[in-house]
Amino acid sequence: MTMLLIDVGNTRIKWALAALPEPGGLPGEWLESGSAALSALVALSERWRKLTVTRILISNVAGEHTRGRLQTLLETVFGAGMRPHWFVSLPQLAGLRNAYRDPAQLGCDRFAAALGAQQLFPQQALIVATCGTATTIDAVSADGVFTGGMILPGLGLMATSLARSTAQLPHITDHVQVNTLFADNTDDAIVSGCINAQVGAIERAVALHRQQSGDTRIRCIVAGGSAALIAPYLSIAHETVDNLVLIGLQTAAVTL
Repeated sequence: MTMLLIDVGNTRIKWALAALPEPGGLPGEWLESGSAALSALVALSERWRKLTVTRILISNVAGEHTRGRLQTLLETVFGAGMRPHWFVSLPQLAGLRNAYRDPAQLGCDRFAAALGAQQLFPQQALIVATCGTATTIDAVSADGVFTGGMILPGLGLMATSLARSTAQLPHITDHVQVNTLFADNTDDAIVSGCINAQVGAIERAVALHRQQSGDTRIRCIVAGGSAALIAPYLSIAHETVDNLVLIGLQTAAVTL
């Protein structure tokens, strides 16, 4: 069985062709994979036409309009008989219990990322920081409970909104490098502020999770498009993981 796993974010779509994982197999092993901007969604059709797919599993947080576009594209490529499974957050799945007040309200990408992190690092207390258009920082207990998390603007959104809302500040989007915490020019001050806001939130989450759980061995997982920009500034031990949502979908496919 070959599955097309699709992660539709707010700005990009990532995909992977994967086999159903076998017992003891490593998650995140792809037969093929790729990504594209949402605006270039149609361009994926030529790539996908070459794939042999028996099942499609999708995490979509980009709204109903994008869902409709993707549904039409998939029907064109694979035929109307190939019905995708639209992944949603459930009260419990693949050994992970969702402790959100309303489990269905939890973003499906966050639930999938937590599933992926737990699959990679089983029976460990985790902080899962996914750094994209928004940054989400979620806590998972060692016994497999998604306890909750926080959402803040992502690195690019922080810098862009600050520049747009303050006429005298420059628009900072093309570089993120912090040379000193207390910058001596406005461009670097914006970069320092945005980076340290992200880093501070992640490190505080790890500290609070350690305090509340009593577990001193919290493992911090950093994922998402901005992970490579943010992770180097963390002063705590951490793991950077690519395509965590896709790993979570691959994990979920065994049960769904």
